[in-house]
Amino acid sequence: MRLKFRSTCMIASALDLIGDKWSILIIRDMLLGQKTTFKEFVACEEKVATNLLSSRLKLLESIGVITKDKLKTNRKENIYLLTEKGIDMAPIIMELVIWSENHVRAFHSDMNKSETVHMDKNVVIAHTQNRYREFAAQFKNQIAC
Repeated sequence: MRLKFRSTCMIASALDLIGDKWSILIIRDMLLGQKTTFKEFVACEEKVATNLLSSRLKLLESIGVITKDKLKTNRKENIYLLTEKGIDMAPIIMELVIWSENHVRAFHSDMNKSETVHMDKNVVIAHTQNRYREFAAQFKNQIAC
């Protein structure tokens, strides 16, 4: 897959890869919701179209943010897991949660509440990353070769 970048700016370049809302929401669902299958992603509250989901999963896999495998017990369904590159996005997700709590709630009072907003963000990030690593480790022996 040939990647196109708009400029040499580091922020713009990162956004060219992972800056669309669906990519961020997929990573959120994996990191925080421990979702692993296409069916689980489709069921998200935001109702992503299947063609968009498929293209974002392919993109995230092509840039090494996620992996796609099959389980020995179910070779029909793909299992998606975050790589370390994907897990490294936890601080970005946490900053979006904090920013949203501080600046979006005024416009959307029904928005979910997060008790993590008032905790030490570095502790929350490390806990989230470690919890995901433990979760993903459960699949290592189950993945088909």
